[in-house]
Amino acid sequence: MALAVKSWKALGTSVHVLATDAGELVTATTAVSEVLDEVDIAYSRFRDDSELSRLNAGPGRPVRVSPLLAMAIDAAQRAARLTDGAVDPTIGHAIRVAGYDDDFSRVADRGRPVNLRAWRVPGWQAIRFDRRSRTVLVPAGVELDLGSTGKALAADLAARAALAAAGAGGVLVGLGGDIATAGTPPSGGWRIHIAEDSRVAPDADGEVICVPAGGVATSSTTVRRWTRGTAVLHHIIDPQTSLPATGPFRTVTVVAATCLDANIASTAAIVRGEAAIDWLLSWRLPARLVENDGTIHYIGRWPDPSGVAAGATPYSGTRPAVRGWSASFSSPASLCWALCQRCAGRPLPGRGSSPPVCTATWRWRPSFSSRFTS
Repeated sequence: MALAVKSWKALGTSVHVLATDAGELVTATTAVSEVLDEVDIAYSRFRDDSELSRLNAGPGRPVRVSPLLAMAIDAAQRAARLTDGAVDPTIGHAIRVAGYDDDFSRVADRGRPVNLRAWRVPGWQAIRFDRRSRTVLVPAGVELDLGSTGKALAADLAARAALAAAGAGGVLVGLGGDIATAGTPPSGGWRIHIAEDSRVAPDADGEVICVPAGGVATSSTTVRRWTRGTAVLHHIIDPQTSLPATGPFRTVTVVAATCLDANIASTAAIVRGEAAIDWLLSWRLPARLVENDGTIHYIGRWPDPSGVAAGATPYSGTRPAVRGWSASFSSPASLCWALCQRCAGRPLPGRGSSPPVCTATWRWRPSFSSRFTS
């Protein structure tokens, strides 16, 4: 099945809309564009006239917010609860001090030094949010930033809106490394090209996975980077230090029931560092983690690329790292050494040796969705 594709720029990133019904592509992209415009005015931190900017500018008093901003704040607080604060919306001041205070296309051009010091961000519990009344109180000295969850939420909302507008078929919406699907997938599932930089061409070298539904998100420290003096900084902030995260993983990709859940997990894994693998396994979320030296770990039931329909064009979601492996790897059937029952209890091969051939087969399905709940 040939997919219809439309691409443009919005929210400071690339937007891709794929539809299984070419006749409904215009309708679907119009719906996506409308959602992104609403998101931009509701919770962009780079617009002085956005609802979020006005909320941050008037701390210390309860404010009734729009349904969309309320949804975004609720999603951010849920992310903080699920990750024990590893993904925290009160990093606004910290990320601005680090230099990410404007659209990234302008941030990268600046080079003046910054004086950074470690301190713990206020914490998501400081925000007084009532879901029923949609009232929010941001204390003085606290600045909300919804970047860790807002784009993934936008992808989910846009995919649902596109499907509702199209009326049938299936759609995929990609906002940079955040990918959401809705409706009936193409034969063989949605082909997604895993790369650290979402700007790479869909036919570039790299790993391709196939998913029948749900969302895929990639968080990386390698793309949104900038230099201040001699310091190389990036946009993923560790709430414990208010500084860019410095763990062993440079890129994490997660597959989940929604793009939002996938993004929460991928961002938390970058921040958690060495504890990320055990944390992801505890949630039974399929993941691909790339160490700073290029070593790749596959966790859980990573989607099987052999199920992809031949000839379909993959969506380029995130630039492939140099393949390597240590504690875990992908077998020809894309099974994880840590979870495959055929391999349970056997010693792991040493670094540099060839992965064993696994003849086990299984049909991937997003059964993990019931585990990642608040």
